[in-house]
Amino acid sequence: MNRSLLHAAGCGVVCLVVLLSTAAREARAVSYAVNVDGVDAIFLAGRTDLTIPDASLPWTGPGDYLVRHPSPTPEEALESLPSGIGITAGDVVRVLDPTIGGIDFYNGFGPPYFGPSGNSLAGSSVGSLGGISGYAGPQGPLTGVFLDDSVPSAGPAPSTIDFTPAGIGVDFPELSPELGQVFYIGDGVTSGGVFQEFTAPAGATRLFLGIPDGFGFSGPPGAYDDNDGSYRVVIGVNELPVIPEPTAATLVALAACCFARAQRRRR
Repeated sequence: MNRSLLHAAGCGVVCLVVLLSTAAREARAVSYAVNVDGVDAIFLAGRTDLTIPDASLPWTGPGDYLVRHPSPTPEEALESLPSGIGITAGDVVRVLDPTIGGIDFYNGFGPPYFGPSGNSLAGSSVGSLGGISGYAGPQGPLTGVFLDDSVPSAGPAPSTIDFTPAGIGVDFPELSPELGQVFYIGDGVTSGGVFQEFTAPAGATRLFLGIPDGFGFSGPPGAYDDNDGSYRVVIGVNELPVIPEPTAATLVALAACCFARAQRRRR
């Protein structure tokens, strides 16, 4: 067999593998409507080994814990484990629909409420917890973390991705974070209207969605006990965003316009 035929055969195999891989992902296409609460601590993702004490009590070591306000807050909100969905390595995650609702990160009920992009006018730098990385970027946005089936209690945590303007920012088209690496999701769309893609790493079996928080949005994770509010977000796994099709009325109007133009040309 000559080289050109070998090259063609090789290209065919590569194309077939790509097509089969794409088809396999599309066969697993699914979407989830997830409610994210202001107390869904991304740093508690997969931490079924922890017992969260009552909101009126201090939370201290030994072991991993989230810092709390030294005195009661109006909300006395109890931290919660973030919601998780099942995924497979190589799955592509996107935000499919606009969110409904908002979250307030500050002491006292009521506005200002922030959507999944968080407070983009101010930054934060929160440390790691156990095997979950820290977070650096806008204050309190929707974030995610991929995990395997194990409890992420042992360190060291992976490196922190810098989502500040000095780092990669939040306007990236795609991202491939490591296991245990907290990543910014926000509203899932770039400034140019492109849907951002987040690819699950090798070994990943779960994706958790939650909020990064800390006192003054810096230092060790915590200070969730004064948060309130929630929002709903639709997450697609290997699911392509649907571009709205034209309605019947739009099609009729378009047909009428074309007919009118044709009539004018005949005259």
